Amino acid sequence: NEVTAGELKTRGYYQGSNVSYNLKKLVEMGYMHHQRCEIDRRSVRVRLTQRGREIRDIVSALFSRHAEGLENKDVISSEGIDDISTALKRMERYWSDQIRYIY
Repeated sequence: NEVTAGELKTRGYYQGSNVSYNLKKLVEMGYMHHQRCEIDRRSVRVRLTQRGREIRDIVSALFSRHAEGLENKDVISSEGIDDISTALKRMERYWSDQIRYIY
């Protein structure tokens, strides 16, 4: 789906400070497509190209294999992975709120 650079960050898809710079590099490398929003010309809509979707699929398969390996070797269950992910997201939200409301 198409999203704006700001949405990437607010939805948690991007965990960095310089979204525009990194998006520019991804566009130059052919992984992302960008287009000015017709309604708000200041806003840029981005989406994965076919090449970007191929990389996404490779990384997704890698994560799935790792999760399966962790489960098969009784390192952690899928519920344990979900619990850890939830806890880490909550911690990140807490820290982000602390930083946001410092001033």
